[in-house]
Amino acid sequence: MTTTLSVSGMRCGKCVDKIEKFIGEIEGVSLIDVNLEKSQVKIEFNAPATQELISEAILDAGFGIDENNS
Repeated sequence: MTTTLSVSGMRCGKCVDKIEKFIGEIEGVSLIDVNLEKSQVKIEFNAPATQELISEAILDAGFGIDENNS
């Protein structure tokens, strides 16, 4: 499964690294593509990962999710 989320609060490469770290800890995630310029994260995943777990990881990392553009 693939999802693309609009993430608020990303400002620099360290933000990208932090998002990759938090999402990367979720079992089942196979690809994390963070686009800093567009403030988007594309994630490919399979069970046991879920979109809800991925969203929680982004929030836990200190960023927001724009639900209208995800």
